[in-house]
Amino acid sequence: MLKTNDALFRISKIEQHDNIISATLDINKDCDIFKGHFPGQAVVPGACMLQIVKEVLEEASGTPLRLKKAEYLKFIAMIDPETTPSANLDIAYKSVSEGHICITAKLTKGAVVCFKFQGTFIAE
Repeated sequence: MLKTNDALFRISKIEQHDNIISATLDINKDCDIFKGHFPGQAVVPGACMLQIVKEVLEEASGTPLRLKKAEYLKFIAMIDPETTPSANLDIAYKSVSEGHICITAKLTKGAVVCFKFQGTFIAE
């Protein structure tokens, strides 16, 4: 079983083929982030959704990355860790030049899309 950022989430399953990464994430409802975001009504912060995309991409590529350009970010639905213990992440990617990876990502809970992203990462 792969792991990343145990404080917020864990990758319970990851598959990669034809420039597509599909991952199942277990959200840790006891993470300290939820004590401040927000007390009594925890939700996964938008910045954390973007970080999850980055970390899953790094796990799949085996390369440390940094965000170069965020062309499109859309936060559509909240993820409450109490009612949503797992989420799915799909990333379509392509290398456009040396060390540059363009991606389109979608984070979902069941059939509900929570976050959409298009942008470019660069190898560190």
